[in-house]
Amino acid sequence: MSDWIINIANTPAGSNLALGLALFAAVMHAIFGALQKGKYDPWLMRGAMDFWYGLIAAPIALFIVPWPEPHMWLIFVGMFVIHVIYKITQGMAYSHGAYTVVYPVVRGLGPLFTVLAAGIVFGEHFGAVQWAGVVLLTLSILMLARLNLNRAKRSGVKLESDELKLALAWAVAAGFMVAAYTTYDAYGIRATANPFTFLAWFFFIDGLSVFPWLAAWRWRGMENRPDVAPLMMRGLIGGIVAYFSFGAVMLATRLDKVGEAAVLRETSPIFAALIGWLFLKETVGVTRAIFMGLIAMGAVLVEFGG
Repeated sequence: MSDWIINIANTPAGSNLALGLALFAAVMHAIFGALQKGKYDPWLMRGAMDFWYGLIAAPIALFIVPWPEPHMWLIFVGMFVIHVIYKITQGMAYSHGAYTVVYPVVRGLGPLFTVLAAGIVFGEHFGAVQWAGVVLLTLSILMLARLNLNRAKRSGVKLESDELKLALAWAVAAGFMVAAYTTYDAYGIRATANPFTFLAWFFFIDGLSVFPWLAAWRWRGMENRPDVAPLMMRGLIGGIVAYFSFGAVMLATRLDKVGEAAVLRETSPIFAALIGWLFLKETVGVTRAIFMGLIAMGAVLVEFGG
């Protein structure tokens, strides 16, 4: 399968597959975000998810896929550092602000920063129509964050000004790190002969290195410790979803433009709203539906405006 992916990269067939993978990643990322939403401390949830996808990846990395080439080890070091910083910024944003406010800010800024980074690193260039799509998608996602903030205020949720500013600052930092890891991972998956070698070792190293131990330390210091069994079960589901979410978009960046894959993945707020409507009985509302339509329109302009 790896040979087939390599052969169709940068071809019309590869572009079509990248489109499908990026949209699939958006759906999976919405599910991933829903699993993180509210029930558990974000640091515990992240640790549980990382533990499972690292554990599942271990035998694949060690015994199934070809071992990384010597030059890949330095790339993995950089990958490790970038992802740890990303997860810290995201965890801090979730700790200080409401998920429905913070999440759109992170995801809204991510594609804008990624398109700029991909232009520098890979020489990708967007036309005027595509840039209009990026701006439309980014502003629409950020307006969703504003809408969610106003809804939280009307429902009586107390939002301290300084705390909210801190949450948004961390969210902006997390959005920048989304662009950093997307661009760097795209470089890494192109630097090895077998893309599945990168994927297996990415999940193995990233999963078992820091956050499971950080989560265990945090859990031990809690006065009211949550039950481990349901936490780990939720983490297992999230770990499996992570394979489809992060793995799909990484393969998409191997097949076609990094910037386009990043933008399409950030249609995830649409699917997150649909999940909330279908399964969590959340109302969408006319204004929210309009912004969701504008997000979709921005993604269409990016994909077909080149």
